[in-house]
Amino acid sequence: MEKNVVISIKGTQKYEDTPPDVIELVTKGRLIRDEGGYTLTYQESELTGLEGTLTTIQVEGEGEQVTLMRAGEVNAQMVFQEGRRHLSMYNTPYGAMAIGVNTRHLLADLNDQGGDIEIDYAIEVDHAIAGRNIFQIKVREADGCGLKQ
Repeated sequence: MEKNVVISIKGTQKYEDTPPDVIELVTKGRLIRDEGGYTLTYQESELTGLEGTLTTIQVEGEGEQVTLMRAGEVNAQMVFQEGRRHLSMYNTPYGAMAIGVNTRHLLADLNDQGGDIEIDYAIEVDHAIAGRNIFQIKVREADGCGLKQ
């Protein structure tokens, strides 16, 4: 199954001693179901500061693990599993860095009509917490699109 979807993303970044930074984005994308779970893809925009980057979110199985991959201007792979810490490489035009991703909460509830993904995680740089991020993603079928089986 593969279909066009509308993706609403709210990203909140919290750093110590500063007010939260919130970015909201509505974009079109693709939702694909295969034997491993669901894959969501969309192009980043100027609003996110990642223009020219393709973002792919893979939800495996019943949503126990979510992998976010970015390819283009920024190249990164981040793995989210509730209660687990994963090490990731984050490549930017300014250089590469290793970051720790410590997932506090993960909800990934997708079906063929769309669904919701929520990820609350802390970013660690050099083993020090650099900030807390919350992604809230809503996926809905795009109006008037057909299914491709």
